[in-house]
Amino acid sequence: MDTMAPTRPTALHKPTRPIPLQKPLRQAMLQKRCVSLPAGPMAPGKARGQVRATLQAWEVPVDTSVAALLTSELVTNAMRHETGDTITLVITCGYGQLHVDVHDTSGELPVPLDGPPDAETGRGLMLVAGLSSSWGYYRTPTGKAVYFALAFQDSLNGSQPGGLNGDRPSGLNGDRPSGLNGDRPSGLNGDRPSGLNGDRPSQG
Repeated sequence: MDTMAPTRPTALHKPTRPIPLQKPLRQAMLQKRCVSLPAGPMAPGKARGQVRATLQAWEVPVDTSVAALLTSELVTNAMRHETGDTITLVITCGYGQLHVDVHDTSGELPVPLDGPPDAETGRGLMLVAGLSSSWGYYRTPTGKAVYFALAFQDSLNGSQPGGLNGDRPSGLNGDRPSGLNGDRPSGLNGDRPSGLNGDRPSQG
C-alpha cells in the first residue's frame, strides 16, 4: 500500500509593522469658511479675529500676523464703498495656499496707489500687493470681491506661525504664483482683468 509523506508545515512570518502616517506638508483637501460681518467700524477687527481663529483651527502654515493684516486692509477698503449692511469674508485653504476673499456690493473696482507715506487712502492695496503671494479682484452677481493668497511655508508646518519678522510668504521674489482659480486676475501688473468692458476702477 502506498503511503503519503506528511506535509511539512509552512513557516509563519512575523507581521510587518505598519508605517506611521506623517502629516502632509501641503493640504490636498479644500477647506472653506464663509462669514458675514456687519458693515461698520468693528468689521476689520472681527475679520482679523475670524482669520486668526480659522488658521489656528486648521493649522495652516502661513504667517498669521500677515494674513490678519492683509484681511484688515481688504475689509477696510470694502467699508469705504459698501452701501449695504454686511460684508462677506471667505477663507479658503488647500493646494498649498491660503486664499481670503472679501465681498461687497459696490461695483467700483480697486486700484493700488503709490502715494506719499502720509496718504490716508490707496496705500492699503500696495501693502497687500507687496506682502501677498498674489492678489486681485473679480465681479460677482451682487458687486465685487477682492482677494489675496499666501503660499504655505513648510518651515511653519505643525507650529504656530510667527509674527511679521518671520519668513515672508514665498513668491515675493518676482515670480507671481497663480491663485486658486487660474482664470482670476492677479491685478499686480496693471492689466485690467478680462470681462470688465468699459469699467473704470475707482480710486480707493
